[in-house]
Amino acid sequence: MGGKLSITRTVSAMILACGLAFASAPAAFAASKVVAVVNGAPITSGDIAKRAAFMRLQRQSGGADAARQQMIDESLKREEVLRVGASVSTTEVDGAVGRFAAGNKLTVEQLSHVLDQAGVGIDHFRNYVAVAMSWPRVVNARFGGGGGGGRLSNEDLVRRMQENGGNKPVTTEYFLQQVIFVVPASKRNAIIGKRQAEANASREKYPGCDQAKVFAATMRDVSIRNLGRMMAQELPADWKPLIEKAGDGTTTGTRVTDRGVEYLAICKKRQVSDDLAAEMVFRAEDLGKKQDGEDPNSKKYIEELRKKAQIVEK
Repeated sequence: MGGKLSITRTVSAMILACGLAFASAPAAFAASKVVAVVNGAPITSGDIAKRAAFMRLQRQSGGADAARQQMIDESLKREEVLRVGASVSTTEVDGAVGRFAAGNKLTVEQLSHVLDQAGVGIDHFRNYVAVAMSWPRVVNARFGGGGGGGRLSNEDLVRRMQENGGNKPVTTEYFLQQVIFVVPASKRNAIIGKRQAEANASREKYPGCDQAKVFAATMRDVSIRNLGRMMAQELPADWKPLIEKAGDGTTTGTRVTDRGVEYLAICKKRQVSDDLAAEMVFRAEDLGKKQDGEDPNSKKYIEELRKKAQIVEK
């Protein structure tokens, strides 16, 4: 496989923001030994080797020394995530890994094989994803505002609206429902095409959100999830173009995901201009600025943790 893997970022759930390219790398390592201890948590030479291999896939430079520093930072982040109780769930990590695999036309099993061949391994990747998803919650809780879970204060809202000429920004509010034509992993290759055809055909008969569960009960292995209220700035990146193209009361096109074949129904769509809408717009603007480079608050937080930590490198 010589393609390129890409991981998408969403506003509602930050997944990852890196590009991976398949490359040959040695999968076998010498017996691991402890090379660093961070607040009592060991980091082994095997951890460093896997991170160095992962960095090569991401086309990052620096080698083993840079990998060691990344693993030290990651250990500090993980400890802080657990301390403040901001860890994402196993289900969220599974979903992120599954979306990553599906977005690159792979099953999770195929992705695991690729990562094993590259010397990274699926467990190392999952741990990386878990920290990458959880850490922004900790940063937002510590500094507030700017991007995912932090709230803007009333004073910040007033100031930002004054900078905007005294006007509250307008955004689109959606009420969404998710329709999932479930495909078991064991049957994925055999029936995915058939399930996609069934999902596409069902869109023309979709009766609306109120009758969706009754509608789903007439078909086999179809699940309905109410996603509730979501601002335009919260829409997942992989669904956003399809949602924006769909009209009120209609459905989006289908997508193949780790769960099967899915589409979304637009239960209601309207323009809103209230405090919540203003906050979402301003936070999305801040997040866009941060994506051009490293979040300074994250960098500052890590520096603080490093100063207080007991780090022994061997």
